[in-house]
Amino acid sequence: MTAVDVSASRDYQVLVGAGLLDQAGERVRAVTKAQTAVIVAGDRVAPLYGERAAASLSAAGFRVLRHTIPHGEGSKSLAGYGELLGFLAENRVNRGDVLIALGGGVTGDLTGFAASTYQRGMDFVQIPTTLLAAVDSSVGGKTAIDLPTGKNQVGSFYQPALVLCDPETLNTLPEEEFRCGCAEVIKYGVLGNAPFFNELAKTPIREQIEHVITTCVGMKRDIVGQDEFDRGLRQMLNLGHSVGHAVEACSGFTVLHGQAVAIGMAVVTRAAYEQGLCFRNTLEALLDILDKYGLPTETDFSLEELAAAMLADKKLSGGVLRLIVPREIGRCEIMPVPAGEIKAWLRAGGLR
Repeated sequence: MTAVDVSASRDYQVLVGAGLLDQAGERVRAVTKAQTAVIVAGDRVAPLYGERAAASLSAAGFRVLRHTIPHGEGSKSLAGYGELLGFLAENRVNRGDVLIALGGGVTGDLTGFAASTYQRGMDFVQIPTTLLAAVDSSVGGKTAIDLPTGKNQVGSFYQPALVLCDPETLNTLPEEEFRCGCAEVIKYGVLGNAPFFNELAKTPIREQIEHVITTCVGMKRDIVGQDEFDRGLRQMLNLGHSVGHAVEACSGFTVLHGQAVAIGMAVVTRAAYEQGLCFRNTLEALLDILDKYGLPTETDFSLEELAAAMLADKKLSGGVLRLIVPREIGRCEIMPVPAGEIKAWLRAGGLR
């Protein structure tokens, strides 16, 4: 097992290792005095891992409750949030208890936001069961739900008490979902770790899974430690996300997050190359690795559709969108782009 220490407004550990799911009770007991543990899981994850998590928590002396949500982005809604709060209140859960997010990014975002607001805040623990959640969304304290007008429009910065990453839970992950996590892994290499990027190109992620998770978590830990509340450096983690969120919105969230991020990285890097901001080999290296991992690099949505969605993005502030632009593999920069120039960027990225 590997432990990554995260220092933020609340310090905690990210533990990575096989078998951690069955140790959840003792690990959670070490960080909370809660009497009740509420497991929140999607309807696909609950049948796979809910009983094991519940058994471990019960053995550690917790009263265990379980709340199951429909899988998919639709659960990150005001309605889904209200249903979770209602469940907590009806079962007399109090702020001294603990929520357990068992699943992927949707489950973690919803559970974390509920924990940050229910009775003005309670502990929560992340147990990610997707690669994307393990390497990215379970760490750093961003929690949110969506509004009809856009993704993650309501949220908070609220750090978990603990993150438990058991790579064995990835064995049941559908291939398409695993590839989505690969997009976020690749993102970290492009952002600031060229040797890691080269490792990913040579050795499949599945063959070095614990190393991949701990590397990504360590990189995110370092960024969050310098900019927990996303006012500067942390914006770098949005590489591919401005275009990616627009693709998701235009598709009605039928395009998965990792797929959309892959498209977003490809579009912005094409635009960077066309504008002389990076060399051809940077673009080719990115497109090659995305293809290697079976990730898309194109979208059928039009320039007009994506521009409209990007203008509704919460990251647009003061009429300026801060795009994360690769200059070379392992080095990116934050580039302020006025709203009026977004279409030109998309056009340079190959959209029409």
